[in-house]
Amino acid sequence: MEIKWFILALAVLMYLLVICFQDKKVWFTSGAALIVVALALFMPGKIFYMEGCAWDTPFLYTVHHVLADLINWNVLMIYVGSMAIAALFIYSRVPACIADWIVKISPSTGLAIVLILAMTGIISIFVENVATVLVMAPIALAMCKKLKINPTFFMIGLAVMSNLEGTATLVGDPPSMIFAAYAGYTFNDFFVHSGKLSIFFIIQAGMLAGCLFFYCFFAKQKDKPVADKETAIGYLPAVLLLTMIFGLALISFIPEEITSSFSCLSGSFVMLLGIIGVIWYRFCQKKTGAETGEMIKGLDWETIFFLIGIFIVVGAISEVGLLADFAKFLSGVCGDSVLLGFVLILAVSVLISGFVDNVPYIIVMLPVAGSLAVDMGIAKELYMFALLVGSCLGGNLTPYGASANVVAMGILKKEGYPINFGGWLKIAGTFTVFTTAVSAIVLWLLWA
Repeated sequence: MEIKWFILALAVLMYLLVICFQDKKVWFTSGAALIVVALALFMPGKIFYMEGCAWDTPFLYTVHHVLADLINWNVLMIYVGSMAIAALFIYSRVPACIADWIVKISPSTGLAIVLILAMTGIISIFVENVATVLVMAPIALAMCKKLKINPTFFMIGLAVMSNLEGTATLVGDPPSMIFAAYAGYTFNDFFVHSGKLSIFFIIQAGMLAGCLFFYCFFAKQKDKPVADKETAIGYLPAVLLLTMIFGLALISFIPEEITSSFSCLSGSFVMLLGIIGVIWYRFCQKKTGAETGEMIKGLDWETIFFLIGIFIVVGAISEVGLLADFAKFLSGVCGDSVLLGFVLILAVSVLISGFVDNVPYIIVMLPVAGSLAVDMGIAKELYMFALLVGSCLGGNLTPYGASANVVAMGILKKEGYPINFGGWLKIAGTFTVFTTAVSAIVLWLLWA
């Protein structure tokens, strides 16, 4: 059996185990990565291409290739640093203060709810989706109790709006960071690339459609909303968040010949800001070492190790030629129809991401979508953005498509408003189809 078919079988088994046992996913990706490395050591040149390499032994080459080439440390550093800043931003209660202000200036409850949902989406551009839902949920529940309305639509809205913005910027979610690493995108490229509006504005079209969708549910709520007064604990996390955004934008302007010598410049910058935030939390907020350790421990380290394993396995998939084979298969299915390829990538991404973690799916499919676009002689962005839109918005399709959905369902159950699969699909499924269609139309008009 050719080694590439063994790698394919290993990857399929890994993905099936990840899907079936979500709480053990790091063990499966790490185990698969170790098997790949072991095979590369015992079968030099069969998985990782070694011709012309400067290392004397297969062991040294494999270790260097995995650590220096396959694992994207810049992405991981950005993720860790931004997670720390996001956790401190939530701790500062600044988001709650902003929501309180929105409620005060809104002429009606319906508009206030929609503005809070829009704010949830905007916050989730920079803050992890589950954390965004958790910080906004008390505001939503308090408002619903005062007005004696069912919180189901509001809570589902928090989850799907936070998921929708996942790939809007480089620091939004792991999928956007993975895309940036693959496509060589800077922070600014998410806004404008090659003289055209980029993925940020495509996603915002979907968010506007989402706001319109939920306004239809809440427009009948006319009473003037009342909110509890919130007080911010401190403003440094908000300053760090803004510094991160503008700093990454400025780094994007640095010439590539300078940044190429320091490939982790963006990651180091974000990590430094995260460390400053932790120091502020420890000393300015007078927290104990144990409390600071708990805050750091509470960050999403599982995703970091999950990504490391995925980087290695997908690197092997690519280097044995499986992605090129899949691109040729898709090209054969689509023929010369650019529109068919666009719709196929979009629809498959929505369906798969409704049930499967979109991170491993995006890592596998980005090179496939890019290769297919090149074969058809079109801009790679058309298919790669379709992949991002479908996988980002597709997570809203089912209650298990994203962690934020599971959290929202748990909160509703705790509050005495349990919702089943069909109930979720009725609301969020319609939302997914509507927002995906609007984003896809804008994407096609801009890049086709």
